Amino acid sequence: MHLPPFKLERYFAKYEFNTEFLLCSSDCEAMPIADLLAFEEGAADKFQNVWLGYTESQGNPALRKEICNLYTSVQPEHILVHTGAGAAIYLFMHAMLTADDHVIVHTPGYQSLAEVARGIGCDVTPWQAREENNWALDLEELKKLVRPNTKVIVVNTPHNPTGYLMSRADFDALNKFAQENGLLLFSDEVYRESEYNPADKLPAACDLGDHAVSLGVTSKTYGLAGLRIGWVATKNKKVYESMAALKDYTTICNSAPSEFLAEVAMRHRTQLAERNLKIIKHNLTIIDSLFTSYSSLFTWTRPQAGSMGFPRLLKGDVEDFCDKLVKQAGVLLLPGTMYDESNNHFRLGLGRKNLPQAVERLEEYLSKCI
Repeated sequence: MHLPPFKLERYFAKYEFNTEFLLCSSDCEAMPIADLLAFEEGAADKFQNVWLGYTESQGNPALRKEICNLYTSVQPEHILVHTGAGAAIYLFMHAMLTADDHVIVHTPGYQSLAEVARGIGCDVTPWQAREENNWALDLEELKKLVRPNTKVIVVNTPHNPTGYLMSRADFDALNKFAQENGLLLFSDEVYRESEYNPADKLPAACDLGDHAVSLGVTSKTYGLAGLRIGWVATKNKKVYESMAALKDYTTICNSAPSEFLAEVAMRHRTQLAERNLKIIKHNLTIIDSLFTSYSSLFTWTRPQAGSMGFPRLLKGDVEDFCDKLVKQAGVLLLPGTMYDESNNHFRLGLGRKNLPQAVERLEEYLSKCI
C-alpha cells in the first residue's frame, strides 16, 4: 500500500506550533485537564487513581456507555473506541475494502476519507459539492456515480471544510438509497452537535440502520483534541468485528487516562458543546463584519454548523496570499489546494477564542498590503 503525503497535516506541521495565530483550526477551543475535571465533583480524585495498565480493546465500558447517549438506538457493544478519528477511518477502509471495490467520497473533504481507499487500490469517485449550490450534494448525481462494484459511500456532515449541513430530507434519502442498493454508508459526524440552529441537527446514520457507520471524536465540537479519542458506532456486526480484529494489529487499546477524561467529557458534552458554540457564534459576527468591509476581496457561503468555513479569495493566488500572510503577519490560513481544490478557497477556523485578535492582525496586514 502506498499513501502520498497528507497535504493538510504536512502544512500544519510546518506552521502550527510556531505561528502566533491559527485562523484555520478545525477544532474548537481546548481547555486544561483541571477545567475538564471541574465539571464533576470527585473527578479529580478519581483521575489520580486511574490504573495505568492495559485497557479493553473495544474501549472502557463506562466510556462506551456515555458515548451511547449521542445516539437513540445504539448500545455499548456497538461502539468501538479508537485513538482519534483518523485511526477509525484507516481501520474501516482496511477492514471493509479490497482493491476491486469502488468508493464514492464527498468532495472536497478530509484527505484520508478518500486517500486510504485509493491506497488500498480502490477506484475512488468524488461526489462533488459545489459552491454555486451552497456546497450541497446532489442526490441525483450520486445515482449516476454508482457502479456494480460500488461498496461504500463516504459522507461528512456537518462538513469539513465548508460548514455545510445536509438537510434532513436529503439525509434520509441518502440513507434510504444506501440501504436499497446494499451499500455501506460511512458517515463522518465529528462536527455533530455543533449546529448553529439546534433544530437542524440530523440523526446519526448508525441509528437509521445497519448499513451505516457513524464516526465521532472528542476533538472537534467538544474541543478536546489532546485526548486523542475517537470512535465508530455501528449495528453492523461484520463491520464491527472486522474493525476490532484489525485494531489488534495497530493501537490494540487506548490510553487509560484519556479514556477516563473522555468519559467525563461525554457525560458533560452538552456544556462543552454550548461553550464552543458560544465562541463560534461570537466569532461569526466578527467574520461577517470583516467580509462586509472587504467584500471586494472575499466571498463565502456562510456555514450552518461546525467550526470552520471555506471563503474564496477574489484577487490574486490563494497559496501566495496564505504564504505571505503567515510569514509577514503571523496569521495562518489554510489554502484550499490542501484539499485539492483549485478555486481559490481557503479554510477559516471559527472555534478559537483568539479569533478577534487574529482578525485584527489580518486587517492590519490587508490595510498595508492589499
